[in-house]
Amino acid sequence: MTHPEIAATLSRSTGPLDDALAQLRQAAEALDMPDGLHEMLKVPRRELAVSIPLRRDDGSLAVYSGYRVQHNFTRGPAKGGLRYSPAVEIDEVRALAMWMTWKCALLDVPYGGAKGGVAIDPRQHSQAELERVTRRYTSEILPVIGPEVDIPAPDIGTDERTMAWIMDTFSVARGYTVTGIVTGKPVSLGGSLGRASATSRGVAHIALHAMESRGIDPAHASAAVQGFGKVGHGAARFLAEAGVKVRAVSDIDGAVYSHEGLDIARLSEHVERTGSVVGFEGAEPIDPSYLLTLDVDVLVPAAVEGVLTSENAAKVEARIVVEGANGPTTKDADTILRERDVLVVPDILANAGGVVVSYFEWVQANQAYQWSERDVNDRLEERMSRAWHDVVSRAGAHDLTFREAATEIAVERVVDAHRLRGLYP
Repeated sequence: MTHPEIAATLSRSTGPLDDALAQLRQAAEALDMPDGLHEMLKVPRRELAVSIPLRRDDGSLAVYSGYRVQHNFTRGPAKGGLRYSPAVEIDEVRALAMWMTWKCALLDVPYGGAKGGVAIDPRQHSQAELERVTRRYTSEILPVIGPEVDIPAPDIGTDERTMAWIMDTFSVARGYTVTGIVTGKPVSLGGSLGRASATSRGVAHIALHAMESRGIDPAHASAAVQGFGKVGHGAARFLAEAGVKVRAVSDIDGAVYSHEGLDIARLSEHVERTGSVVGFEGAEPIDPSYLLTLDVDVLVPAAVEGVLTSENAAKVEARIVVEGANGPTTKDADTILRERDVLVVPDILANAGGVVVSYFEWVQANQAYQWSERDVNDRLEERMSRAWHDVVSRAGAHDLTFREAATEIAVERVVDAHRLRGLYP
């Protein structure tokens, strides 16, 4: 697809990409950005759509669509997760890649943003089938990835095993082991200690900062967490360890609630045993959509994008929303929550712990050296706290929402890098 075709598609976008473009447009106006530079940041630098044939275990043939979008390279190689979900489509991947650019810039990580996805339901496939899909997808995008070019990581529907398959496929093509091609891989293959829990830990750090800013004592606070996967599971655990009563959690199958606070350790054991939060003893089942409007201090949407909308934002009772997922709040919901004085901590700040420790993992791979888990966690907390204070300072000085402040800081850093590098003729 040519640049004019991509630009035309972007102008007709809806959903997450529409929200991402609106956030960029607002920042561009605030920063008095020239139209040409705005246009350059709006359009991905490179995107690849691939067809992925799969020989199923029963001998039948299936074909899936896969994507890799590289939004920006100005501050360093592209970086972003790989998502397996039947809902994956190109505009979603474009939005997520753009948000990754801002996330890396806000946390001062020397990367640009990228994202990948395959339109497949991993729950409907065996491990052998997922391995074949992953290896074929990797071989198809091989020309545009590399430790100095674009470094994938886990996301929805993928995990450290997926990263190991990508690393092996890429390494076989190169003829030697390349540990820096992915992050979020097993520790025994060069992964970083602390990486698996990094996003969740970062969400909890930011949630605690947000509570302090609103005068809320964690020991007397309550929370609800939408999504009990890689991000939500750990976020609930870390919040509970800080004294917060996690009253409700949900997953793709249902939701459970306890006014006195869920026993997250026991719930984790239940999920490990059954595969879902549904049926957990000591809690009552609730409608998953009701979780978003519970009377709690902190709401952590940590599932998918677009769950807080114009239809339910007015019903949100939480005083603080900490975005564990990417893009869970639509622009219309943002407006409503601001009018109701609900503090929304944006995704590019709240869930940036994963990319921060991915950067640490990449650095360790380049050094052929492993840091201690304490070092990783301490460095993560320092980065998250620094970014939090940057956003608070910008928001207070210019009367901005935290999302506006965070996006302006991030876009400004990318623009400064563009101007310093210049434009190749």
